[in-house]
Amino acid sequence: MKERSTKAARILMVAPTPFFADRGCHVRILGEAKGLIELGHEVLLCTYGLGRDLPGIRTQRTLRVPWYRKLSPGPSVHKFYIDLLLLWQVIIACLRFRPHVIHAHLHEGIVLGKIASVLFRIPMVADLQGSLTAELVDHAFIPKAPWLLKAMHWIEKKINQMPDHLIASSTHTRQLCLDHFGLPAHKITTLMDGVDLEVFSPGGQGAALRQSLRIRPEEQVVIFIGVLTEYQGIDLLLQAIPAVIRQCPTARFVIVGYPNEDLYRQKAQALGVEKYTLFTGKVPYNETPHYLSLAQIAVSPKISATEANLKLFSYMAMGLPTVVFENPVNREILGDLGIYASLGDAEDLARALITVLGDPAHARRIGELSRQKALQDYSWLAVGHRLVELYEIQMNGTLCADGQTPVGAAIQKNSAADVRR
Repeated sequence: MKERSTKAARILMVAPTPFFADRGCHVRILGEAKGLIELGHEVLLCTYGLGRDLPGIRTQRTLRVPWYRKLSPGPSVHKFYIDLLLLWQVIIACLRFRPHVIHAHLHEGIVLGKIASVLFRIPMVADLQGSLTAELVDHAFIPKAPWLLKAMHWIEKKINQMPDHLIASSTHTRQLCLDHFGLPAHKITTLMDGVDLEVFSPGGQGAALRQSLRIRPEEQVVIFIGVLTEYQGIDLLLQAIPAVIRQCPTARFVIVGYPNEDLYRQKAQALGVEKYTLFTGKVPYNETPHYLSLAQIAVSPKISATEANLKLFSYMAMGLPTVVFENPVNREILGDLGIYASLGDAEDLARALITVLGDPAHARRIGELSRQKALQDYSWLAVGHRLVELYEIQMNGTLCADGQTPVGAAIQKNSAADVRR
């Protein structure tokens, strides 16, 4: 049964990305929107012309730019002018949709949201999934020249100061904002990712899929789902496979994602492990649970120290023990249920994989506990409840003169205006 809030708010989400493109950042946006809609609120999403519409998510898009076809994550020079097109859509949405609050995603979204917030006097919260400077470095978009990093740090600081309230996807990201960008503690809240617990549930069509992929019954499947890039640690995962196979010859690595799958197939061949790896290419988000149900173990060798790691929530919901590198983001999500390797160390990653592959009973127990934790702590509905609290209470941390929260007062004011019209 759906839960509904006593007051329905209109929320304008600004997402400067080709939503929906079957990757982690988009899953968070989708999950938050679905949680809010389930609570009875109206959500309008402004995004790029490129992407896929999803049922139940009201979407307003920019004009489609024919030569821009990038669905994978990371910066692009084309985004500068596409963001201007998006700003126009945001302004139109503010005039027609009359939102009570703007919820901006990513750093570009904060800038666009701030302009609309000032023009229309609408409160804005913003969602951070990592550091802008770190992302540009991780994707090799800018060189590591000290003067340039210092300039980007200054720009990022100014952007992070724009929202009325900032949401960080991990405590680590929140702490970075406090320590390096000088944000006051009352202006930033940690709100971790969630997972659709009905979609991601143990079972599914794994047996049929295993047969179609020609995976033998005795083979132990280790699965990765995500973007195939160096900062996601795919190179390190491939480097770890030879040592794993020597100790666990029945292990099979299913690697689900894009782009660069052909490049990584070649790297697997060069390492002599192509027969132990299966690259599926891009898989639609709603089909990923079938692939996860193939596996006995999940892995996420992501080496970025600042970005969120949303795939871990899906792994947990599917009841999979998860091998990761030790870092604050992974530790906060998995706690004692993670199987950890030293950050960036392929040999230690192999050791961790061998340990869990060698003890199936313990692996199943960790998986069961992971599912329980996901059920208890990580639903998108719970995230939606927390967002509503932030909209209504934590905006600026003050009450209006009549005792209402700022968002509550905005709802009443805009609703009165609607009646007069």
